[in-house]
Amino acid sequence: MSWQTIVLDFFTYGLLIYSILLLSCYMFIGGYSIGEIRTYLRKNSFTDYRVLASSTQAPSISILAPAYNEGANIIENVRSLLSINYNNLEVIIINDGSKDDSLEKLISAYDLYKTDFFVNKRIPTKDVLGVYKSRKAVYKKLIIVDKQNGGKADALNVGVNISQNDYIVCIDVDCILEQDALLKLAKPFLEDSKIRVIATGGVIRIANSCIVENGRLVKVNLPKQFLPRVQTLEYIRAFLLGRMAWSRLNGLLLISGAFGAFDRDIVIKCGGYNHNTVGEDMELVVRMRRYMEEQKVPYKVSFIPDPLCWTEAPASFKILGRQRNRWTRGTIETLQLHKVMFFNPKYGRLGMISYPYWFFFEFLAPIVEFLGLLSFVIFVLLGLIHWSFFIGLLLFIFSFGFLYSVFAILMEVLTYNQYKSSKDLLMLIITAFLEPFIFHPFVVWSAIKGNIDLLRKKNSWGEMTRQGFTKKTV
Repeated sequence: MSWQTIVLDFFTYGLLIYSILLLSCYMFIGGYSIGEIRTYLRKNSFTDYRVLASSTQAPSISILAPAYNEGANIIENVRSLLSINYNNLEVIIINDGSKDDSLEKLISAYDLYKTDFFVNKRIPTKDVLGVYKSRKAVYKKLIIVDKQNGGKADALNVGVNISQNDYIVCIDVDCILEQDALLKLAKPFLEDSKIRVIATGGVIRIANSCIVENGRLVKVNLPKQFLPRVQTLEYIRAFLLGRMAWSRLNGLLLISGAFGAFDRDIVIKCGGYNHNTVGEDMELVVRMRRYMEEQKVPYKVSFIPDPLCWTEAPASFKILGRQRNRWTRGTIETLQLHKVMFFNPKYGRLGMISYPYWFFFEFLAPIVEFLGLLSFVIFVLLGLIHWSFFIGLLLFIFSFGFLYSVFAILMEVLTYNQYKSSKDLLMLIITAFLEPFIFHPFVVWSAIKGNIDLLRKKNSWGEMTRQGFTKKTV
């Protein structure tokens, strides 16, 4: 047997075994999520959120929304946050040294004035330049903070220092929330008296092509552009299947930075958000979980399938590439910071299941795929490819990915059914067919660039320009 054959067999069967393990995990996740969704829908059908909305005993919540150069949407987004149906609430907007007119727009729209506000720096941050409140009583729960630029993690830490309530909800200021979003997000904190819920997340949906009126989403539309539409499909898959399964396992490592609720006391004990990673949302959840494991305190990170938050997705390859590059770097940095947990039984399922899964199938997956593609090109040039085997394997993997996406679409139809027309469903299915040829290769390449940038010690966030929401004329 020649060395070429040995190398070819090694790569072929190695890639085959890796693919089988990865697809098996996906099958388990897809099936396991069904039970969690059914349980949630059944329990939720008996809940009267009007009681929680008006109750003075409801958990007190501080919404923290960092804003950097968000002038395109800032007024509509703040209006959306202020219109949320919740009693014990304060809304804190942190202007992180914006270079545009974000602060000026807020001062004008909400009649703000600068107050003398003591900031208790339990978590070290950049300097606060001013704290503003409104002269109008209707906006009494609004607090605007102006600070030196320090990045999203620093802005959120300022919000934690200023907040007065038991729980913090961290949200991207460009997001639009459903009116009952906080009611549903707060519910898991009340449900179990034996286990401390330290964080809760909800489903994020894509708002491109949707219509927003006075800070509220008034009409849901499937995105007209391909990139936002394929991200809609991706989010349905990731949230409705993936995170629901991990929530049922109590192995969830990530609450989206776009919308998540956290126990403020645990956040402070853990030192707040980490400045040294671009994946501060994932890193905080992992650090909170690690802290609870080391303290040997029963806890849970919960997730609910309701579409609670709508955000604008990147509509260009340039912006999308920056986003996925940053996500990759954030994932690797988090895994590096907490590598002590890797297959460490001291950390229970966190160390034995969650961390290994993220290492092998989130961090390594794009690298394995990229190396597999390079190997394929080399073997073709050397004439070593067994074409019937290769084509069969390729068709199997493509078919599995397509059917998994169709299954996610089916779950969406059977649960929350945001895209009701047959035309929208057909477009989603066509998008699922096209995704492996256009979107997926670009995401893999962006992840590879993220790995390279991390080795080059490039830690920039990357500018995320936005087009703004479609507004309805009243």
